[in-house]
Amino acid sequence: MVFVNGFYAPGLSALSAVPPGVRVVSIAAALAAGDEALESHLARYARYDGNAFVALNTAFLSDGALIEIPRGVRAEEPIHVLFLTVPGGEPGVSHPRCMILAGRGSQATVVEEYSSLDEGSYFTNEVTEIVTEEGAVVEHVKLQLESPEAFHVGTVQGIQERNSVFNSHNLSFGGSLVRNDVNSVLNAEGAECVLNGLFVAGARQHVDNHTALDHAKPHCNSRELYKGILDGDATGVFNGKILVRKDAQKTNAIQSNKNLLLSKNAVVNTKPQLEIYADDVRCTHGATVGQLDAEALFYMQSRGIPRTAARDLLTYAFAADILDRMTVTGLRGRLEEILYRKLSEGRQGGTR
Repeated sequence: MVFVNGFYAPGLSALSAVPPGVRVVSIAAALAAGDEALESHLARYARYDGNAFVALNTAFLSDGALIEIPRGVRAEEPIHVLFLTVPGGEPGVSHPRCMILAGRGSQATVVEEYSSLDEGSYFTNEVTEIVTEEGAVVEHVKLQLESPEAFHVGTVQGIQERNSVFNSHNLSFGGSLVRNDVNSVLNAEGAECVLNGLFVAGARQHVDNHTALDHAKPHCNSRELYKGILDGDATGVFNGKILVRKDAQKTNAIQSNKNLLLSKNAVVNTKPQLEIYADDVRCTHGATVGQLDAEALFYMQSRGIPRTAARDLLTYAFAADILDRMTVTGLRGRLEEILYRKLSEGRQGGTR
């Protein structure tokens, strides 16, 4: 499903392989038809009263993707939603929206991609709401590959019911100023949430990641791993919060943030958070910031590997932990190419 400058482009889309029963339609068309499923969920979970950018998206909502997986249906192939920006003579703005509804016992993988055909300055302000009903499994990949002059602000908000699974992979490679908010509410017993993130920044890029996991009910599990690779004069932020409410006993939550600095000018600020009001829980968090292991570099060079190749291999090994967690195998190969290209751009910049 392809959108150009925020509006659905049916001529560029290919929906013939969508499984029977699965609905993949534009939000504009669904709103015009008075779609009850959309209207009963839209703007119910991403809180516009506490986030100015969500409020802005909601106020200017015009189009986006509605994906509905019925009860018990398993979508074997990933559903790819591409938001493509074609920069014009003046900077533009778009407010795309995604609504993913996974019915009881259903399963689906959705790849949400933001990209550009050309360099240019523009602003993307996106919001995605994901509902996983009882026993549903949703794997969501958000891939941000926008112009190096672009501004991107995005919010992903999940709501989970009993025994549901929500796996999020948030990958940021482009943009000049980027802010990612990824949140989920574990709203019933047995819910499980996994948040994985990788951001790669060089030159004067800034990437800001904020995550929030709300353990509202007992017997829920969450795992979170975010990694950052920064080069040149890039800056990054990770702020991860885990909230364990009073009645959420037997919560098991693990959070980790790891950052790799490839230049002396790169900066990252990290703040893992635990806010616990229950007394029978298992929660851990941690953060690291470091450089490539000098001994490992020396060892690889002593075996005949050039220094540049050794640095790239060690950096890729650092990032591969995130890439290997995705089940979309074809996407992993593409991400490897993107990662190597970003590392090459950093070397050419002469900032190391």
